[in-house]
Amino acid sequence: MPRRARLDAPGTLHHVMVRGIERRRIVNDVADRKNFVKRLGELCVDTKTPIYAWAIMTNHAHILLRSSEMGLSGFMRRLLTGYAVSYNRRHRRWGHLFQNRYKSIVCDEDAYFTELVRYIHLNPLRAKLVKNLSQLDRYRWSGHSVLLGKVENDWQDRDYVLKWFGKTQGRAKDAYRNYVKKAIGEGRRPELVGGGLIRSLGGWSAVKAMRRSGGRELSDDRILGSGEFVERIIKEAEAKIKFQLPVSENHQKINEYISKICKNEKVSIDELTGGSRRKEVSGVRNRIAIELVKGRGVALAEVARRVGVSTSAISKILKRTSQ
Repeated sequence: MPRRARLDAPGTLHHVMVRGIERRRIVNDVADRKNFVKRLGELCVDTKTPIYAWAIMTNHAHILLRSSEMGLSGFMRRLLTGYAVSYNRRHRRWGHLFQNRYKSIVCDEDAYFTELVRYIHLNPLRAKLVKNLSQLDRYRWSGHSVLLGKVENDWQDRDYVLKWFGKTQGRAKDAYRNYVKKAIGEGRRPELVGGGLIRSLGGWSAVKAMRRSGGRELSDDRILGSGEFVERIIKEAEAKIKFQLPVSENHQKINEYISKICKNEKVSIDELTGGSRRKEVSGVRNRIAIELVKGRGVALAEVARRVGVSTSAISKILKRTSQ
């Protein structure tokens, strides 16, 4: 069966898992861990990719991130290729370091964000890399210690995560730590490392109960979320694929869409492309940018050129709508 395409668009929340080939080590010592973290942080800053949670284990790693204009594939290709080359050189080895295809799950943020942060950060404790929560609080190779302020890290989006737990930093840190503590005895959470119906409904018993009652729920193993969320993500992906036409036809479709929106909103094309900041024009520009990038997969630079602003301005529009 051919592999299905990854689901991705700027602003999409992903739980990414990378594993060593044949379950072999991806880090051997502190130097390797520092190398991986350094590359992750530099790439995060360079591509403006928000990272909320991460954990480096022995033979695998977890990352919770929101894809930027580069997209998830570009980000992961740079991270894994660069690290693998340096790792092989240092250890005088050849061949693949990682499994050929990392795993990524598109996640429903409202339903799963805090659970994923907690699950990822508890990995070192579940794997017995640390003995208890106190040791995890100071463990340098996951984002948990950064959230608590025990380890400094200027690239992890610490503030965004803590805002989920409280209005002040002190209360948020306490609430977050207590939230993590409550889950120590839960063990592995298979529903959080994959999508699909069982994961979305919270377990096989919930699936059986739904089927007994005659209910149905859309599912996809690339997505972690309710049937409604799955349906929305798939529709967005299908629209994006349909819009990937030959260049000349693609340009025509984009022009038709922009003309239609401008006509309906009584905004001239010249005013839109001239960089006007009038409220009505800005509203139309935002609407066009969101639809073309998120809905139809048009490159940010192309959208920026057509609506009269910079690529960074389009990126900011997308970021505001994803918050």
